[in-house]
Amino acid sequence: MSESIKILGIESSCDETAAAVVENGRNVLSNVISSQIDLHTLYGGVVPEIASRKHIENINYVIKKALDDANCTWDDIDAISVTYGPGLVGALLVGVAEAKAIAFAKDIPLVGVHHIEGHICANYVDNKELEPPFVCLVVSGGHTHLVVVNDYGKYQILGRTRDDAAGEAFDKVARSIGLGYPGGPKIDKVSKSGNPHAYDFPRAKMADNEYDFSFSGLKSAVLNHINVAKMKGEELVVEDIAASFQQAVVDVLVDHTMDAVKKTGLKKMAIAGGVSSNTAIRKAFEDKCRENNIEFYKPEPIHCTDNAVMIASAGYYEFKAGVRHGWDLNAIPNMKLGERKY
Repeated sequence: MSESIKILGIESSCDETAAAVVENGRNVLSNVISSQIDLHTLYGGVVPEIASRKHIENINYVIKKALDDANCTWDDIDAISVTYGPGLVGALLVGVAEAKAIAFAKDIPLVGVHHIEGHICANYVDNKELEPPFVCLVVSGGHTHLVVVNDYGKYQILGRTRDDAAGEAFDKVARSIGLGYPGGPKIDKVSKSGNPHAYDFPRAKMADNEYDFSFSGLKSAVLNHINVAKMKGEELVVEDIAASFQQAVVDVLVDHTMDAVKKTGLKKMAIAGGVSSNTAIRKAFEDKCRENNIEFYKPEPIHCTDNAVMIASAGYYEFKAGVRHGWDLNAIPNMKLGERKY
């Protein structure tokens, strides 16, 4: 094995079919993403069966292009990393089956990667100087986790959502005010022309764990406001509703995370996941970290949403730690962070 380790990453946990080649966990040689957003927009959200079929159609092309863009052949690849959970089971199975088939045919080591761990590792790609330990907030369509990254592959979960993930709440509120899918980017856009203090929507705090999140009550409060306004014949200012909802989410995320940073005594924090590309969330963390002399790290937006660069990066650190998976590797749709199957 050469001193330079090249990992081919494969990601298919939801509605993006992605492949990438990353060198030594941080140097991106290629990044190919085939998105299905336009297709699922027709249905107002991701349809699992359609997503799985499109993965099957796209995955061979995406992998070939990733190798071509990286100017690599299979002889240059030291290991294959693939997302095997959490996610949509049918979608995950496409990527896992493909990775196992290639690893077997080419006699290349196989490394399964946790999807959330991949999001965290996206920070290593865009922040070459970042090293553990640090606090990381992972906010995506299906997950909201507050994590202490003690070392590569070693995580302590401080808090997680009790109900809706932040991204899920964005999608549901966006649908209720007529913005459609995907909700996060659309709320982010219209909020720029709205008043974030027009409505005082609730900010939940869990009594038994100050680091846990809950966005169900916030979502319900927004929906109730919309329904009452419609019954009274009042005009709905979409921009103000979107901005006020977004501000409530931002306040909760920032308050919980900064409390964790202070109490752990760590001086570094990062964000990750699709929702972390939200401009209001980024600015709020940048401002708060600057006020408290905390180093703040964030991936580029292209590495926030689902991609294979993050899976290849995470795969590199797992590979270096000696992780190898066999032909019995399977999709685990509800896998917890830190739970590994060998």
